[in-house]
Amino acid sequence: MKVKSWTALALSACMAASLAACGGSGAGESGTKGAGETKEAGESTGESDAKSDASGAELSVTIWDNNQEPGIKEILADFTKETGIQTKISVVKWNEYWTMLEAGAQGGSLPDVFWMHSNESERYMSNDMLLDLTDKIKESDKIKVENYPEDIWGLYTYKDHYYAVPKDIDTIALWYNKKLFDEAGLAYPTADWTWDDLTEAAKKLTKPDGSQYGLALKMDNNQAGYYNLVYDKGGYIINEDKTRSGWDDPKTIEGMNILAGWLKDGVIPSAQTQTENGEDVLLQSGKAAMALQGSWMVAAYRDNEYTAENCDIVELPKDAVTGKRVSIYNGLGWAAAKNGKHTEEAWKLIEYLGSEEAQRKQAELGITMSAYKGTSDAWAKSAKFNLQAYLNMMDDMVIRPYSKSTVTWETADNEIITKVYTGELTMEEACKKMAEQMNEKLAEEK
Repeated sequence: MKVKSWTALALSACMAASLAACGGSGAGESGTKGAGETKEAGESTGESDAKSDASGAELSVTIWDNNQEPGIKEILADFTKETGIQTKISVVKWNEYWTMLEAGAQGGSLPDVFWMHSNESERYMSNDMLLDLTDKIKESDKIKVENYPEDIWGLYTYKDHYYAVPKDIDTIALWYNKKLFDEAGLAYPTADWTWDDLTEAAKKLTKPDGSQYGLALKMDNNQAGYYNLVYDKGGYIINEDKTRSGWDDPKTIEGMNILAGWLKDGVIPSAQTQTENGEDVLLQSGKAAMALQGSWMVAAYRDNEYTAENCDIVELPKDAVTGKRVSIYNGLGWAAAKNGKHTEEAWKLIEYLGSEEAQRKQAELGITMSAYKGTSDAWAKSAKFNLQAYLNMMDDMVIRPYSKSTVTWETADNEIITKVYTGELTMEEACKKMAEQMNEKLAEEK
């Protein structure tokens, strides 16, 4: 373990609570952050008729999303039946997940198998905390690199070595409340909508007394929110070689000014309101008519009586000038602890979870879109919503902006953007400040 390097970067884990999970931001999003109570002890998924496992291993598996737990447990049970290797799954809330991993990394007690995210992957890879899967993948008949998006592999590759197997892929779409649209006498959003169309509808769906807003968009909702506006306008957050911020690019500022307009028009809730109630809560309670949300939120809305009855999905609006309809996308990876007690068994589990069989079942169960190419069509049939909209958003995708220090510069960005919501800064001032701080942090990465 590279103690000096790890210690120098430790503070970034403490700030991860305000950052994106599978995809977007917004600490109130239950699907994003793994809602529900933290499980103090996981539940075994073993079956009594499972094959005997000579090693006697029981693998600890840790994730952060309660909504995905039931389906993953079913897949883990399939693995146990096939191999005899027992598993025990634990769900730790997003706000606590990275603190838990930080403590485990320093104390030598990481879970056997766990989710890895692009915000944190390089920190763990560069500090030699994750099991190197390169040779195992090369020898595997189940995991072939070409069967997964190249960008997702890139999130979990360090110095040409692989440290996680892609678990899923996510895109962004527009959720809308049919009941509120009907009450306002408005036609539902369509794939032909522009951001101007969304703005006009949001104005008509907002009530002056603050009881209903046309749109919910949190201050820290970057992947599922304003990043898409930026790239639709031709702007960018970070350049290709990850040496410079694009926040001060005129096209980036132009995209962010769409958000500034929503704030000026009062069609989105205040910072205080959205700190107390996430976009998911506002949509589920009928307080917001629309919300930009990642595909990881589907299970939460499917299992909520109100959204299941009243809401549906459509592709994101496109830019009226550029014609672009970009979806920022991301994907989690299944990783293992380098110094785990059961690394061979851990690899067998990761290999199984990344296999076409398990990835197809992940989609069929409606857990989430799968990373294995060609397996997500079944996911589109897993709920009564128009899930095809999320698949259609794969036509023009940009990988979620990241670098070695994503956590630190995103945390600073969130603090600055909040000041636009509170009226302390103009959007242009905020964008220039975000560029300045981000460039400083990127320079430190060299």
